[in-house]
Amino acid sequence: MAKKKVILGLSGGVDSSVAAIRLMKDGYEVEGMFMRNWDSATNNDILGNPDLNDDVCPQERDYQDAKAVADKLGIKLHRIDFIAEYWDYVFTYFINEYKKGRTPNPDIMCNKYIKFNTFLAKAKELGADYIAMGHYARVKHLEDHSLLLRGVDDNKDQTYFLCMISQEQLRNSLFPIGDMLKKEVRALAAEYDLVTATKKDSTGICFIGERNFKAFLQNYLPAQPGQMVTTDGRVVGMHDGLMYYTIGQRKGLGIGGNHDFANEPWFVIGKDLIKNQLIIGQGDDNKYLYSNHLLASECNWISGIPEENKNYTAKFRYRQKDIPVTIKHLPNNKIEIFYPGLAKAVTPGQAAVIYDGEICLGGAIIDEVYMDEEKRRY
Repeated sequence: MAKKKVILGLSGGVDSSVAAIRLMKDGYEVEGMFMRNWDSATNNDILGNPDLNDDVCPQERDYQDAKAVADKLGIKLHRIDFIAEYWDYVFTYFINEYKKGRTPNPDIMCNKYIKFNTFLAKAKELGADYIAMGHYARVKHLEDHSLLLRGVDDNKDQTYFLCMISQEQLRNSLFPIGDMLKKEVRALAAEYDLVTATKKDSTGICFIGERNFKAFLQNYLPAQPGQMVTTDGRVVGMHDGLMYYTIGQRKGLGIGGNHDFANEPWFVIGKDLIKNQLIIGQGDDNKYLYSNHLLASECNWISGIPEENKNYTAKFRYRQKDIPVTIKHLPNNKIEIFYPGLAKAVTPGQAAVIYDGEICLGGAIIDEVYMDEEKRRY
């Protein structure tokens, strides 16, 4: 019987490198595909970093690492540009969400439109039976459907970012390292003497990286400074632009000592888009940071539609502790999620991801947040 062919997203990181090893051990015919999603050279000046050796999105270095891994393991590596698709479906979404004063999660849209759509289509053209990614997640392929399961490493589980993929996309996917701990992944990479074994995990958004977030956004969304105000309207400072702040943020507010207020840290607790005001409050347990239900739209159910009045858990941000919830379905593909135990800093634009035990059912995009009948000013 001919081997099943798998096209693996080989990113130049340790996770996808080890995914290649495990696929080969399982008897698949493996080829790698390196995705070029952002024209970092063209946008270098925009990023305020003309030194390509210190580029905030070092795709060339990542490609060289991916090539070194592919050569070491003896597999073919394809290099494909998805720059136009990434701009149309991920970056444009990212900017439009910021225009609305929300905090988007582009990684979720990258999975939905690029890694499990455009990538999948290209892989099929290359004769793939499956695609594979180095995500910390698991898939269980049953006879007539597939289940998306949490990764075994709870600290690295990435099902949150996969909440918007479809059942069909999942049916065509493998997650070779989903049953591994991160330390096991690095140990296996070291055993095979891969260049990525000790490579630092990438963080931040690829087209921005870990620096120059404000400088980057200003090229697409001109900043509109305004007042920082308390819930009772007292002005305590100035903000650089609402888009630079997210709910629950503490660092970077630049508010010094003020004898009119208690000596407690300040947090972002809301935004007033009409008045261009950033609403702030003191105390880590400020009541305005908490909510008990929300409205969300653009529901996507991968592994079964959640039932009303049944107990589930949810995450409203990555790596958040599971929160007990119940769900009410609304017209126009919307839901209301109830969490009477309260949740902190729930943020519009982020995803509400629903779990039934180990199964990730899917998710929706948070639109409005409430404490009882009071709408939070997010």
